[in-house]
Amino acid sequence: LQKSLSEIFGADKYSRARKEVLTYMFSRPMQMALYFCTGVLDDETLFHHYALNVPFYTHFTSPIRRYADIVVHRLLSASLGARPPIKMEKEAIQKQADHCNDRKMASKRVQELSSDLFFSIFVRVRP
Repeated sequence: LQKSLSEIFGADKYSRARKEVLTYMFSRPMQMALYFCTGVLDDETLFHHYALNVPFYTHFTSPIRRYADIVVHRLLSASLGARPPIKMEKEAIQKQADHCNDRKMASKRVQELSSDLFFSIFVRVRP
């Protein structure tokens, strides 16, 4: 597959741009991860990470980047006994997770539209 894609991308001055845009478009259908509060879900199979094949998984990055990561850090820290428990009901945590998911999806949609616009212009100006 990689060899076929490399041949399609070509070796001209636009090959790198073509590769980046098309690779991004190929990966678009992959399912996005969602934030959720485990306390509101009864089905523990939803905690499974498909690609890593682990039954329980949590993900976070540096808490300086996103609010959702700050919440995950605080909840994980509290669950490990390193800080006092969070004084939020699980429904309130889920509401925050839903809001973060909405913002993340909106941001991804804007990114996709921007890529679509770039690709359209790229195709139009390419001889």
